[in-house]
Amino acid sequence: MITGLAALALHGFASAPPFPSLDKIDVLVPKPRRLRSTGYARIVRASALPDASVVAGVPVAPVPRALADAVAELSDAGVVRRLLTEAVRAGHCEPASVVRELTQARLLGRPHVVDAVDSLLAEGRAIAEGRLYRMVREHGLPDPVWNVDLRLPGGPPLGGLDAYWPEQAVAVELDTRAPRQGHRQDAEDASWSEYARKRELLERLGITVVHITPKKLRDAMEQQAAVIRTAMMASEDRDPAAHVVVLPR
Repeated sequence: MITGLAALALHGFASAPPFPSLDKIDVLVPKPRRLRSTGYARIVRASALPDASVVAGVPVAPVPRALADAVAELSDAGVVRRLLTEAVRAGHCEPASVVRELTQARLLGRPHVVDAVDSLLAEGRAIAEGRLYRMVREHGLPDPVWNVDLRLPGGPPLGGLDAYWPEQAVAVELDTRAPRQGHRQDAEDASWSEYARKRELLERLGITVVHITPKKLRDAMEQQAAVIRTAMMASEDRDPAAHVVVLPR
């Protein structure tokens, strides 16, 4: 399958060079295949091939993998940043899938790639928040208080939330975590444990926490709105939540 900049051009990236202008086309093949680069075809080997998309009649690597193969050949920080940002801004994929591919390709040791990833994650966070605002507006949910910290009166902080409905004691937290180079499984587990710890603490206080990923917001916004609405309706049958102090983040 085609990968790298050629694949991104076929996926419609405005920040990738037009397909006819490329002097090299990267072709992703399994490692055991005895093929060599020749002419304008450059072989890129993979231990396992991803599922290909068919674009213009040819098999093309999915955007996260194509990005990783493109970035591996790029040294221009501006170009890398534009490609990664467009991947998220144009809705091709979520930041976590891009960072995962860059990590597997061992590209996060390059300073210009790390800088681009930081911009990518910030972009992804902003887009996810925008979708959350749109979900509340378009699906008729009451307005929450946005981006707040909770704490017990005179006590320790309970953590930050992206949206909170005080009357119903329902909260939303966006999970925009992404794997980073050097994170082993135990680090990933620790990161998730922090989410779980906060959720357990809040729910012991009578606050329902709805955990939403950017992908769910993108692909199933109506379903996520229904989950939040159901949590609000269920609040009528629960004991009143503990009193907490709500502070802007």
